[in-house]
Amino acid sequence: MSEPASKDWKDISAWRKAQRAHWIDWRCGVSDGQRAEWGQRMTALLAAGIPVPPAAVVGFCWPFKAEFDARFAVRQWRDGGAVAALPEVVGKGQPLRFRQWWPGAPMTCGVYDIPLPDGTPEVLPDIAIVPMNACDSRGYRLGYGGGYFDRTLAALERRVIAIGVTFDACRVPSIFPQAHDLPMDLVVTEAGVFAAGGEPLERLDAAASAARVRALLAARRLPRSAFAESL
Repeated sequence: MSEPASKDWKDISAWRKAQRAHWIDWRCGVSDGQRAEWGQRMTALLAAGIPVPPAAVVGFCWPFKAEFDARFAVRQWRDGGAVAALPEVVGKGQPLRFRQWWPGAPMTCGVYDIPLPDGTPEVLPDIAIVPMNACDSRGYRLGYGGGYFDRTLAALERRVIAIGVTFDACRVPSIFPQAHDLPMDLVVTEAGVFAAGGEPLERLDAAASAARVRALLAARRLPRSAFAESL
C-alpha cells in the first residue's frame, strides 16, 4: 500500500482521494454473486452480534456503488421492534438529518440520486450502520470525502453507536487519521465483527459483540461530556 507524500493534510487528502477511487473501483469490479455471498455473511453477523432494543432507532444508508446492502439486517431489527432511518444531506458542511424509513415509505431522490424518505418524521439514531470504502487497523473510515458522518456523529445531541461495514479486502493499515476523523465503535466485514474505537481491531464472537453493544448503549446515558475523549 502506498503512503502519502508527506504528513501534511494536502498530501494526505490527495492520497485519500486516490485510495477512495481505487477501492470504489475494486468493489464495483467484484461479481454480483460474490458481493451477495459476502453480504449474506455480514447480515448474519450483524443480526447475531448487534442487539438492537425495541423502539431503538437504527440509521443506515441506501446501498451506493456496490456497497454492502444493510436493508436485510435492518429488516430483522425492524421485525424486533426497531425503527429504521435514512440520512438526508441538509447542506455542505452541515450534519446529516435522519428521517424514519419503512418499506413503502414515501421516497424522493437526494444527493447523487440516492433515495431518501420524503417528509417522514425526523429521528435521532441510537445505532448507525456506516458504509466504509476502506477501514484501517484501528477502525478509522475512508468515506466519500465530505466529512458528513464524522460531523454528524460529533454534533448529534446524544452518543450514537457507530458500526462500520465494508468488505474484508478493503482493510488497510492506516488512513492516516486526523483530528476530525472519528473511529467506528465496531467494524463488520464478511470475516467477522471487530471491536475498534481507535484501538487495534479485535475480533469478537457473537456473545462478546452483543455485550459490547449493550455496554455502549448503557454508557451513552451518561452526560455527553463524558464521551468527549472517546469521540
